[in-house]
Amino acid sequence: MQASGIIVEYNPFHLGHDFHVTQARKQTGADCIIAVMSGPFLQRGEPAIMDKWERARSALLQSVDLVVELPHLFAVQHGDYFSKGAVETLDRLNVSSICFGSEEGNIAPFVNSHSKWKDNQGKFDEHLTSFLDEGMSYPEASRLAYRAIGVDELDLSQPNNILGYSYVKAIKQFAPHIKPETITRIESEYHDEIIKGKIASATSIRREIHTKGEITEGVKQALPDSTVQSLHNYIKDKGKFHQFEDYFPLIQHLLWTSSPEELRQIHGIEEGLEHRLLSSINRSSSFQEMMESVKTKRYTWTRLQRIFVHLITNTRKKDSYLLNESVPYVRILGMNKRGRQYLSEQKKYIEVPLVTQLKQIDHPLFDIDLKAQRTYLYPLSGNQRVESYHREKLPPLFV
Repeated sequence: MQASGIIVEYNPFHLGHDFHVTQARKQTGADCIIAVMSGPFLQRGEPAIMDKWERARSALLQSVDLVVELPHLFAVQHGDYFSKGAVETLDRLNVSSICFGSEEGNIAPFVNSHSKWKDNQGKFDEHLTSFLDEGMSYPEASRLAYRAIGVDELDLSQPNNILGYSYVKAIKQFAPHIKPETITRIESEYHDEIIKGKIASATSIRREIHTKGEITEGVKQALPDSTVQSLHNYIKDKGKFHQFEDYFPLIQHLLWTSSPEELRQIHGIEEGLEHRLLSSINRSSSFQEMMESVKTKRYTWTRLQRIFVHLITNTRKKDSYLLNESVPYVRILGMNKRGRQYLSEQKKYIEVPLVTQLKQIDHPLFDIDLKAQRTYLYPLSGNQRVESYHREKLPPLFV
């Protein structure tokens, strides 16, 4: 069996995602589609709207064959580390291709842009440092540095092109035997906040759910039945969908009880940001207020959200060495019959542990995964937290 990998968050799984999976299978000719999915917290530093198990279930009931978890430390990072973790995880499972959605829709500009960057890496680094020294955010400085070395074939102002380019860079560096492929995203824009039809952005779907407090007809039209059912199940069992505001009391407590020296140990807190955080928390009554008061040109909303995730999960600077090591295990979240068959055929060729039970792995990267999962459950009631964490000890889903 041949497998193609996709890199996803499914927050939640919608019809645009279903199109991506269908087209990836068609374009690559893969027998098995493997999704490496972020767990409780996402690349932009947000808590997932519902837990990884329900999100994986939605995907498996639609068109994905095997869902594995991207280790948390890689999941809540800028594009390069996020991509490294995802590509290495899929490589551990011996995928022959990785297919991503992009505004570009043609793989050649990604490959050509990478070649030009590789030939001019020294100049790129010089430009990047210069733009960062001017106070620009990393994404803006990076985009201008690429333009400065003549990378103009690919529009790196588009969010999915940016991520796709990071995937291609990671493939070329860490798994050059994997073939990168892309398909064109259809209709909605990544950051659209309003549902405009059946193909809607996950951002607009979450916004409607959080704003209206229910799963509206507009939301339902953009989702497959499996996701609608998962959302209903989650709100019935847990009484809420997760959003960052739910974690503000925890952030407030941690900042009120931490010294500047202690905060400086948290991954991502640097350049005196700890003082800005300690000053802001005393005049902020909500997460939104805090973000508005701390955000700067250099510290973007996304960067700050990631830092707050590192704070509440107690992810420290000393843990960051793990980002430069190879992914040492694969956590299996769920599979269908085809996914199970693929794992059965490939098991003897897979060189890292396939984690289906907590006792199977003892590694600092996995310890961080478990801390993140426990933290994610913070907004739930005591009994719900215990029951939800117990799910971590059960076998993967099989649908």
